[in-house]
Amino acid sequence: MTQPRTVAVLVGSLRKDSVNRKVARAIEALAPEGLRFDDVPIGDLPFYNQDDEETPPQAWTRFRDRIRAADAVLFVTPEYNRSVPAPLKNAIDVGSRPYGQSVWDGKPAAVVSASPGAIGGFGANHHLRQSLVFLNMPAMPHEAYIGNAYGLFGEDGTLTNAGTADFLRSFGERFADWIAHHTTAPAG
Repeated sequence: MTQPRTVAVLVGSLRKDSVNRKVARAIEALAPEGLRFDDVPIGDLPFYNQDDEETPPQAWTRFRDRIRAADAVLFVTPEYNRSVPAPLKNAIDVGSRPYGQSVWDGKPAAVVSASPGAIGGFGANHHLRQSLVFLNMPAMPHEAYIGNAYGLFGEDGTLTNAGTADFLRSFGERFADWIAHHTTAPAG
């Protein structure tokens, strides 16, 4: 029996009722068997400062260890000013340092952006992909922009839009294939 592949999930929004967190949960629920999702919090990470590398904060170490243990990474983000939110950018920076010890290196990734607007966070999605190229993370070419996202979920946070459910199910299947193609054996 094949071991499940662990997918670290980073949600760019810190809001308790974040629509991006709801999208991440929907992807997790609709994904095929064989993927295990690890929701990695980013809100407690102190801002990256190279001066702190000699004695890194425990939050940095815990974060780096969880990403290092993952086989792949799923980024789900809102768009702030045509880019990613500061906590997500900080998490990327924390994981990429110290120089030469990036925990991102070679991990397959997928990017989803969700927004109440019609274009679904297009700017954030593409801005994030620029960083992934530099970090040597093979990003799944299948792009996912979830527009008008506030109207897709019920009061209890469950996805109520059948078309979006079909899209996210297909996205999860493609991501599972992408991970299998870009990894040799599950980490951990």
